[in-house]
Amino acid sequence: MVAVRWRKHEFTWLQVLTHLGALAPFVYLLWDYFNDNLSVNPIQDITFRTGKPALVLLVLSLACTPLNSLFGWREALKLRRPLGVYAFLYVCLHLLTFIGLDYGFDPGLIYEAIFEKRFALVGFAAFCILLPLFFTSTKGWQRRLGKRWKTLHNLVYLAAPLAVFHYLWLVKSDIRQPLFFGGVVALLLLFRIPAVKRPLRTGWMALVARLWPAPPAGPRPAPAAAKTSAARPPRAEVKLPAERPD
Repeated sequence: MVAVRWRKHEFTWLQVLTHLGALAPFVYLLWDYFNDNLSVNPIQDITFRTGKPALVLLVLSLACTPLNSLFGWREALKLRRPLGVYAFLYVCLHLLTFIGLDYGFDPGLIYEAIFEKRFALVGFAAFCILLPLFFTSTKGWQRRLGKRWKTLHNLVYLAAPLAVFHYLWLVKSDIRQPLFFGGVVALLLLFRIPAVKRPLRTGWMALVARLWPAPPAGPRPAPAAAKTSAARPPRAEVKLPAERPD
């Protein structure tokens, strides 16, 4: 795949598009804010326009591992960390909108809202799970934690359903989108079960082999030693002259 170099780093075009796509909702939100294009309820508008990208990016980061393990797309693994980091940054913006714009950084009101409203409680729980995952997402922390790093980062599979319930309990009326995200997360969790993953991978490999069969193998070349001996002409037999009797 064609790569783009920037200083000492090298990025594929897919990685570049991932960064641009992840930043696009934030740039669009800033544009609408400074041009007074938000809705009549700007706080609610900002809340949804930071929360939904967070959920989308989180789900996409979860999809990277199945894309590699089931379909053999290794490039997806390079996108897992940036998608997760951007998801957490949108979560932070979403939380700041809630505690700052909505509740004015009032500790009493924030405490009351978190522990009395179920959507706020599960959303805050998802944030608390994602917080250590964000700070330990570097290769340095991966080396320090060793095997515990994978155990810690498996908690993302708990944070994702909590985020879906947060969205489901927040919208109140039209729940089609939360249910869609819930179905996608459920499928991604299902793909992690070995009894499900193995037959899916086997079926995919069989489908690929049927659609794009491998070219037939040609005749096997003769070994090098056999070629040498076959190409060498036979040695002429040298006859010595008979000895004369004295």
